[in-house]
Amino acid sequence: MKKKYWWQSWSRFVLWSHVIGVVGFYGILWWRTSPRKEDRLHVLPPLEKNLIDGRERTDEPIAEPLVSVIVPARNEENNIRRCVQSLLEQDYTYYEVIVVDDGSTDQTAAILDELAQTHVHGKRLWVLQLRDELPAGWAGKPHAIHSGVQEAQGDWFLFTDADTWHAPNSLRSAITQAVSERVDLFTLGAEQELPTFWDRVLMPMAYLGISMLYPPRLVNDPASPLAVANGQYILIRRSVYEDLGGYDRPEMRNTLLDDRDLAQLVKSHHYSLRFIDSDGLVHVHMYRSLADIWRGWRKNAYLGNRGGIPFVLTQLWGLPMISIIPFLLPLFARFTRSKQHPGISSREAALATGLELGPLLAYRVWLNGQMQVPWYYALTHPLAGATFTGILGQSAWRVITKRGVDWRGRQYHDQNAKDVAGSRSR
Repeated sequence: MKKKYWWQSWSRFVLWSHVIGVVGFYGILWWRTSPRKEDRLHVLPPLEKNLIDGRERTDEPIAEPLVSVIVPARNEENNIRRCVQSLLEQDYTYYEVIVVDDGSTDQTAAILDELAQTHVHGKRLWVLQLRDELPAGWAGKPHAIHSGVQEAQGDWFLFTDADTWHAPNSLRSAITQAVSERVDLFTLGAEQELPTFWDRVLMPMAYLGISMLYPPRLVNDPASPLAVANGQYILIRRSVYEDLGGYDRPEMRNTLLDDRDLAQLVKSHHYSLRFIDSDGLVHVHMYRSLADIWRGWRKNAYLGNRGGIPFVLTQLWGLPMISIIPFLLPLFARFTRSKQHPGISSREAALATGLELGPLLAYRVWLNGQMQVPWYYALTHPLAGATFTGILGQSAWRVITKRGVDWRGRQYHDQNAKDVAGSRSR
């Protein structure tokens, strides 16, 4: 009798501890990550433009800072036309577009040349060609942005990626709000374009992880040291960038998390940081296949963690617990039962399963709605959890064993591994 009672007590303790953990996790996650009304872009209506004698005329008063838009691009023939066209068609008056072609071997350069020659606003576009080998101690994107900054004339810099698309009123809306709120670094969350099955399965899980590590309400809180930015859209004052040294600082040159590290640099020096939603004015199509998604998040999964190796190990254990195990609780209950040990009843297992899947599926359906993913993709949550466990495990293994990080045809080794091993646990 004692043996049976011990077995029943142990299995119930494990079951209900897991239920409390899962329900608590999704409740806290929802509270931490749900957007606030004030964390959205104040969208200005598009301006009507008339082209008279080749000059742009608008009703906008001439009191705007000059913005230098800097786009690093390496083998972006599938994206660069759409991105640069959208940037050249902004209804903001004073801006320039600098595309830094970082040694592309595809048709990126030819497309840029064509746009410069044929687009009605092609005179705004200047292409900087980087053909030399990457200097020692630099990662590709920081070096490309730094190179673009050296040629920029603006009072503000906008760093944006080649796989983005910008609505005509996006720059005017962003710079107006940044100036009016006296923000030093103003960053927008882009709307994800998710056309494929794997996009819709995995990108909400990626968003879950990022928002768990970097809740926007804490990022936007000046009293919190937590800082992150979205590298797809970073608007920063030139004076602040130059005062801090930007990507030319020794510790910034080799970062593979250029957006997060720039945000941490800005906030740690008591400049103001604002991270808000773009309200659909900036779109991004990050990856085009499962292999691309795997490689892209493998680069960031370990490097982007805030707690070093112990926290990564906790995630490798915890991610299946909150994404896969809730769907398998009936099996757990079944394995606890035998002729000698009744274990957990089917009714108790069903109750526990319902309690776990309720908040899990509610959160995932809500998150899918935020990302314009069909609600029924919530049922792929275990697949997403299993895939990201694999991505995180491989990412950690490659860095810990000093195999390095591969990205855009380049291999990065000790510098970044050393940076991660130190762990910025804020």
